[in-house]
Amino acid sequence: MKRALIILFLLVAGCFTAQAQTPAQAKAQAFAENQDTYFTIDQMPDLVKCLPAPPDTADPAFANDVMRYQWGKTMRSDAKIAARADRDAIWVMDTLVAVFSEPFGLKITPKETPAIYKALTKGIYTGQLIRVRPKAHFHRQRPFEYFKEHVLNPWEEEELRGEGSYPSGHTIRGWLAALILSEINPAAANALYARAWDYGVSRVISGAHWQSDVDASRPAASISYSLLQTSPEFRRQMDKAKKEFARKKRTCKK
Repeated sequence: MKRALIILFLLVAGCFTAQAQTPAQAKAQAFAENQDTYFTIDQMPDLVKCLPAPPDTADPAFANDVMRYQWGKTMRSDAKIAARADRDAIWVMDTLVAVFSEPFGLKITPKETPAIYKALTKGIYTGQLIRVRPKAHFHRQRPFEYFKEHVLNPWEEEELRGEGSYPSGHTIRGWLAALILSEINPAAANALYARAWDYGVSRVISGAHWQSDVDASRPAASISYSLLQTSPEFRRQMDKAKKEFARKKRTCKK
């Protein structure tokens, strides 16, 4: 009887420990349940099994993380770069869409380009789910917390505090945006990928992420994108988006 009680206690304690260690997973799961996505979190590839763990403090890669964090703080003195990093920090989907509309070469809105807008936003809402398990599993401390300093944009600090740093959700979303939009408009690929790269760099400049978080996020986004290709619904939506873009392009030439 005593042994059974001990086992039961350990199981219950384990459940509470898991809940305490996975706030990002619970938050993202609740968010996903209210979003129209092509796949669920459980259907996404598990980055814990796909990618290496973030570097610990004894790893030379962590020394690079520290140097890049210090570099990022020096970049905040450039008003233009700081303003870009501040804008890139905004998690609202329509802000991200507006950011990538610029290199895409066409204003993307639900009213003016509904097919492109849906392909982009639903693709990102789905692909970003890949961050949930590694954030909860590694629960890496963010650089501004590690150094007991502040991020560039204080308005996002409380939202970030205590949430896993690895990988970077913003970088995943930005890289996914470039992947999706460059398929729709291949001529804009160079500009889109350049902007997506800077989108990740903005997270280092803000102090919200380590460089290794950002570096892992680009292949993470590519893994998500490869899964999206297996969804017949996503492929149909992309076909609609390409046709819509072609129509808009012809209209602009007239």
